[in-house]
Amino acid sequence: MSEIHDDDNDIPMLSGSALEALKEFYADRDAKEKELENLKAKKNTGDVLSMDTFTENWNDSQFWYSQETADIFARELLAKCDNNSRIAVISAPSAFVQLKNIIASTSMPADKTPEIFLLEFDGRFSIFPEFVFYDYKFPLKLPRE
Repeated sequence: MSEIHDDDNDIPMLSGSALEALKEFYADRDAKEKELENLKAKKNTGDVLSMDTFTENWNDSQFWYSQETADIFARELLAKCDNNSRIAVISAPSAFVQLKNIIASTSMPADKTPEIFLLEFDGRFSIFPEFVFYDYKFPLKLPRE
């Protein structure tokens, strides 16, 4: 009868390349978090925003569009707006960011600037004052104002 040896002293170890990849992942994550903190600190400065600051999270069921598509959406939303208009961008933060960029870069006159909102599940976007928490599972659960 052969004897089975369980070697409980074997400690799982990552290969050198796997360890380097893990370090790179954590460094990227930390850099993104720092970018978010910097963005939070300088709210509404009129700087051009980039979706590169945010990483897509598939668990949050968002719609992330290419720069070109987000630009088309944003320009269409603004085409017939005035200061009495209200735009709610639902679960599409890339379109919202482009909307903010266009408004900031074109120096829209006050009588043409609509009120904008981002209805979004991902709390990272709460850095924007226009953020409204939104869960698509409860689509009618919105703040009264």
